[in-house]
Amino acid sequence: MDLTTREDEKANHLGRQYDLDGNLDDWWQADTEKRFLEKTNCIIDQYGNYTSETQDIKINGIYTQGENIADNGGIRVAYKAYMNWVEDNGKESMLPGLVYTPNQLFWIASAQIWCSVYRPEFLRNKIISDNHSPENVRVNGPLSNFDKFSEDFKCGANSKMNPEHKCIVW
Repeated sequence: MDLTTREDEKANHLGRQYDLDGNLDDWWQADTEKRFLEKTNCIIDQYGNYTSETQDIKINGIYTQGENIADNGGIRVAYKAYMNWVEDNGKESMLPGLVYTPNQLFWIASAQIWCSVYRPEFLRNKIISDNHSPENVRVNGPLSNFDKFSEDFKCGANSKMNPEHKCIVW
């Protein structure tokens, strides 16, 4: 998923500053920028309301917005690629001994790359100084914004992972 995240970054705050030939030229129109800022503010507010479970520190939604937007876009691109693969190759079978559907396993695999354990002091410094949200937020934030996740896991309406209001930038 990191590749899809990097591609998403090219299309937002950085990529908009360059034309097709790579020349510095902010080519967005005023209404495009306005809509993007509205969607960006949704992400800023959403992530700014996440609090580290162990450090009791709120995530800085402004400082982490670029990476949060990229994470949200990246998972959408990865899921679309998986769905294209399924369309080309046929629906996958359930794996023996597992209770998860192939779609659910996609989500589990996409989350697993963010597994991490930190010393409390390191996590505190990471939250304060890193422009990436903590790993658990990098999973829960984008997945809670994507209706396909809540459909695949049958998350209840207005639950933590299926809120009524979702932030969708791309």
